[in-house]
Amino acid sequence: MSNENPPASVSSVESESGFATEIAAEPTAEIAPEYSVEAGVESSVELPAEAPDEPPAESFADMLAQFEHTHSHRAEGGDKRLEGIVVSLDAESVYLDIGYKSEGILPRSAFENNADAVAAGHKFPVSVKGRNAERYYELSRHKVVQPTDWSSLEEAFTQKTPVVGIVTAVVKGGLTVDVGVRAFMPASRSGTRDAAELEKLVGQEITCRITKLDVTDEDVVVDRRVISEELARAQEQDRYSEMKEGDLVHGAVRSFATYGAFVDLGGIDGLLHVSDISWSRINTPEDVLTIGQELQLKVLKIDAENRRVSLGLKQLEPEKWDFAAEKYKVGQRITGTVTRLMDFGAFVEMEPGIEGLIHVSEMSWVKKIHKPSDILKQGDTVEAVVLSVKQEERRIALGLKQALGDPWIEAPKKFPVGSAIEGPVTRLMNFGAFVQLAEGVEGLVHVSEITAERRINHPQDMLRVGQIVKAQVLAIDQEKRQIKLSMKQLVPTSIKEYLEEHNVNDVVSGRVVEQPAEGAIVELGEGIRATCRIAANTPEAAKKESPSGLDLSALSSMLNARWKGGAPAAGSQPEPLSVGQIRSFRIVKLDHETEKIELKLV
Repeated sequence: MSNENPPASVSSVESESGFATEIAAEPTAEIAPEYSVEAGVESSVELPAEAPDEPPAESFADMLAQFEHTHSHRAEGGDKRLEGIVVSLDAESVYLDIGYKSEGILPRSAFENNADAVAAGHKFPVSVKGRNAERYYELSRHKVVQPTDWSSLEEAFTQKTPVVGIVTAVVKGGLTVDVGVRAFMPASRSGTRDAAELEKLVGQEITCRITKLDVTDEDVVVDRRVISEELARAQEQDRYSEMKEGDLVHGAVRSFATYGAFVDLGGIDGLLHVSDISWSRINTPEDVLTIGQELQLKVLKIDAENRRVSLGLKQLEPEKWDFAAEKYKVGQRITGTVTRLMDFGAFVEMEPGIEGLIHVSEMSWVKKIHKPSDILKQGDTVEAVVLSVKQEERRIALGLKQALGDPWIEAPKKFPVGSAIEGPVTRLMNFGAFVQLAEGVEGLVHVSEITAERRINHPQDMLRVGQIVKAQVLAIDQEKRQIKLSMKQLVPTSIKEYLEEHNVNDVVSGRVVEQPAEGAIVELGEGIRATCRIAANTPEAAKKESPSGLDLSALSSMLNARWKGGAPAAGSQPEPLSVGQIRSFRIVKLDHETEKIELKLV
């Protein structure tokens, strides 16, 4: 036989895919007669000598494993978007079921707050990037592609699809990245802060986006930072969608503002308003909180559109006002601290979260308080009485003066009707004058009760503030806190009383009622009359002595003196009396036996 045909048992070919395909050693029909092991006859065909130390042929399973490892960077799912269901977590990774025979894996850093809130059963959209050495599918929370040529790069650029690349080197201004072709990534778009962090990226697989693509010049620019920002926004949106009002969340105080504190909730910020920190009133958040402090909070409101979350801390404690009506009763004495002073009153903290108001009108029985700071200051400890409780409106009215004792309680006993009082005038009004009877108790003398001698239009015609007066109690209304007084009722009604209360040289007022020949009759009070003699050198006496009944020269000189100087001329006499005049007189004689009073014109 001819030796032209090579022995098929030792021949092999290399497939295009890289598999070493072994040719079976089974003899063909042509060579079977010439070489048979069973016959034990040596063929005339010489077999080539066996290569020394030739490795044994690999099995198909080994070669398939090698192929999968070599091509692990190729995404089995391509750019297909999958839904992954969390099955377990460990210290570094999160494992998800993506519907394949093997599970997918994501680093915990791919989730907000290092996946602290992630639990088995949670679902996330993912993309497959490839398989790692442990045979897990490497996942991304972005839709990613693995470019293989310029057309796939153009498609990813047009659709703004993230791509996977390997950082190959640090160059001036940034990094070079292998995304199927050599691409450049500016340092500012790498997501790192300094050169040391750039160096750490070399050799790592990253997800980025093509921001510039020029096929002609083979110029490709990629951006990693935009992917991180989009992921952060997606995580933030997921966080907003996961949260709902009423949820309890954990966070750390990040910063302060005058109106509250910002709390990091793991990727998003929430606002803890100063009014929601404590039931007690606080001025600034720094009074009770510190930066980095861990808090458990209640979600009060979510505005996902404007990315705002309102949080509450005090809401985790019982509402003190729910029990205010049971705890505080009208008439109860309390002790509290003045927290704020306003124009209309002072707020007093009765307990943390409960404040009462002492209105300015409830601060003193004695004097009119114009502003609380006249008698109180912030931080004062005061004793007050509960006047009213309105639980629904969260209002408690307090009285400061009531705690000192109500002087009106004893007023009817101390000032019975008909009794005489003496006190200073405190206020003058158009309708009368207020007179202080005792500390916290005032009575009113109506303008018609001031004097019986004449009709007056205003109390100031006869009285002034601070003047000590005597009056009689006419009536008392304890409920309305009103006492009616009269000054004219104490004016003596008999000549004997008048004589007992006055002395010679007292100056009194009286009204001229008659003018007989010897002088004038003056009424000093109801039923009390006195005589006033006219001196011989007065105009009045001249008038009576003059034959014509009038001394014109004396009267003329008196009038001229008044008009020119505004005062009587030297040696001039008082103005002549006339019926109806009210003039001042000096008592020159009091005769108790004859009950006569003589006066002299002042």
